[in-house]
Amino acid sequence: MKAIVLERPGKLELRDVAAPEAAAPGEALLRVKRVGICGTDLHAYGGNQNFFSYPRIMGHELAVEVIDIGATDAQLDYAVGDLCCVIPYLNCGACIACRRGKSNCCTQMQVLGVHIDGGMRERFSVPVDKLLKAEGVAVEELALVEMLCIGAHAAKRARIAPGENALVIGAGPIGLATAQFAKLAGAEVMVMEVNEKRLDFCQGVLGIDTLIDARGDAMGQVEKALGGELPTLVFDCTGSAKSMHAAFDYVAHGGALALVGHITGDITFSDPHFHSHELTLLASRNATPADFAWVIDCLRAGQINLAPWVTHEATPEGILREFPRWVDPATGVIKAMLRFD
Repeated sequence: MKAIVLERPGKLELRDVAAPEAAAPGEALLRVKRVGICGTDLHAYGGNQNFFSYPRIMGHELAVEVIDIGATDAQLDYAVGDLCCVIPYLNCGACIACRRGKSNCCTQMQVLGVHIDGGMRERFSVPVDKLLKAEGVAVEELALVEMLCIGAHAAKRARIAPGENALVIGAGPIGLATAQFAKLAGAEVMVMEVNEKRLDFCQGVLGIDTLIDARGDAMGQVEKALGGELPTLVFDCTGSAKSMHAAFDYVAHGGALALVGHITGDITFSDPHFHSHELTLLASRNATPADFAWVIDCLRAGQINLAPWVTHEATPEGILREFPRWVDPATGVIKAMLRFD
């Protein structure tokens, strides 16, 4: 079967590897239909992704078909032949985080395509409890559920008050997902971005009218939009150290900063500023099963239009050529997709 391997930074290979024929006990064997290309994948290609090791079969945003189910006592809501999305976070179930319902930050966390091999291959298996059937959700949408869940989890972490002014910094896919779910949670959302096309996407597709062009006087634009004040909630979704350091300055007194993107280095801030503003600082990692349920409900209800999100596609053969282009912002990628059929 075909498998796409990131051998080292900047080096993708298409390999022919042995195909599994049956599911082991407690696992489901899957046929991969679609793989969303995540910022994690792009950063790993560039050699600057946290928690990543090489060589690796990437891919954790997945739409799959169940082709075999191993022996299990679990009560499943899916069967052989069903289309599902994948919860790609393999947690231990026993650590302090898991016991408190925070399986998204398990102490033994293994994310498909990051810590262990993922779904950029024609077949592979996952534990039976990591699949979600979503009737009425198109296969292309299934491959974007996990991406949306990152934004949904960030919005839920922030405990948004209805009408609260929120600034989302960075309009890559995770920033767009965060803006989408912050809006659905009741926030008045503005987005800051350097890429004009992504700002246009925010307005035309997400219906966000307050746009901050980060190439200019961003602080002045924010203050003007809010009558001289600052937002009480800021999400930094850039994965840029410079942006994450600066994000503290955009939060109002008594407000909160949620760091959704992450970097391989340290984040520092002014303690006098932090204390004088009594800021709340949040990290947001992965997503929980409840976030997946929220996202699927929103898709079924037609609250999110994903059709404009997928701007680029490739086959397994074509991705070796296209992937280096997708890394370049000038390509205009909003969301890229790998198709196995």
